[in-house]
Amino acid sequence: MLNLVKIFLMAITGIALGLGATWLVLERGYGFGAVRAGVWIAWPKTGSLNIDPYASARLARSGEIPLGLAEGLSLQAAVDEDGNALQGSCEYVLAGRMPPARFWTLTPVTPRGSLLDNKAHRFGLTSSEIIRRENGDFQIRIAANARSGNWLPVETVLPYVLVLRLYDTAASTTTTAIEAANLPSLKKVACP
Repeated sequence: MLNLVKIFLMAITGIALGLGATWLVLERGYGFGAVRAGVWIAWPKTGSLNIDPYASARLARSGEIPLGLAEGLSLQAAVDEDGNALQGSCEYVLAGRMPPARFWTLTPVTPRGSLLDNKAHRFGLTSSEIIRRENGDFQIRIAANARSGNWLPVETVLPYVLVLRLYDTAASTTTTAIEAANLPSLKKVACP
């Protein structure tokens, strides 16, 4: 009888550890195969036939439809250049250039992937609407209150994640094209 109790407790412990590990992986990203470049992280295989089971489970749970390898690449930034989580009460500057892509979008979302509501009812920026310098560089201010130039509004009380989607880009077919030097920097400039 004592052996049956031990076996039962070991089985329950194993199931709990397995479910806990799966939950943790699903909450932290799309499973394995992440590619990091500075503050940006991408899971290039989420839109391919080689998707791992954890990424597949996360996509099924969220209802998100990933970009296919031939369509583009989605990158996320949850921290600034100093490694601090992005906060709606702080102001950030996204600056530099984008990797070559036919079109790109930049959207702030909640850590679970929902759009952030804001007073301006602007939920993202695109490559076709930003103001660039003569050399092609740009600067986007990300803040709760309106800023001149390129401004992306965020809600003041929520942490968020920036999602950068590059459409029709060579970066989607090879992970060697994803380098921090090819992506814009994300620096905190003010935080009350």
